[in-house]
Amino acid sequence: MFYLKDRKSGVHKPIHDIDKRVPETKIFRTLLVAVMMAAATAGRANDLAVSRFSVEGLAGWTPQNFKGSTDYHIVNEEGRMVVKATSNAAASGLVRKIRFDPAAYRYLRWSWKIDHTIKDGDEKSKAGDDYAARLYVVFPGHFFWQTRAINYIWANNLPEGESIPNPYAAGVMMVAVESGPARAGQWMTEERDMLADYRHLFGEDPKEAVGIAIMTDTDNTGDSATAWYGEIVISTEP
Repeated sequence: MFYLKDRKSGVHKPIHDIDKRVPETKIFRTLLVAVMMAAATAGRANDLAVSRFSVEGLAGWTPQNFKGSTDYHIVNEEGRMVVKATSNAAASGLVRKIRFDPAAYRYLRWSWKIDHTIKDGDEKSKAGDDYAARLYVVFPGHFFWQTRAINYIWANNLPEGESIPNPYAAGVMMVAVESGPARAGQWMTEERDMLADYRHLFGEDPKEAVGIAIMTDTDNTGDSATAWYGEIVISTEP
């Protein structure tokens, strides 16, 4: 129970017993309610923002170029600030370095939209390893060559829900979250259980994750593509 000194009697009384005519009592009660509500809210704050595009733009995101440069910039899309990515026979991404425990923050949520899939895209070949939109979660190894990643893709042909090793990197497993052109032009909201995905793909638990990246790339096929990425959040709860 909380106590407050009564200015008239000098006695510390429970809040509910203090003279209601004392202005400080009302102020204190108001502050107490605000503090308790804030504490309750903090207790439910199980989300960790990977991006804050609407207020921070691309601050904290580092370009990673492979071949040419995909253009990434903030735009107002249907009333919200998002990243627009445009690639013309280029491959580059944006990386956000963020360490977290995937056993605790196991749920990944994001939204994205594409204008079209890659015509000659082929998940099974290096020549077709291009995607209108993809999102990486990076897990470090003891040595750099032991680094692993889950690559959530808007697949060109791979059926939704299926996974396949990346043709360029054995430690990268691609998961088809969306597939084909049927939903092109629509905002899609996704949620993945990263811990469950990692266990399924690599047969063990990850120790930690160190980064999340987005990429729209068309360098292998020489095609062009446009995608939009909304806010990215990791959470302890689905």
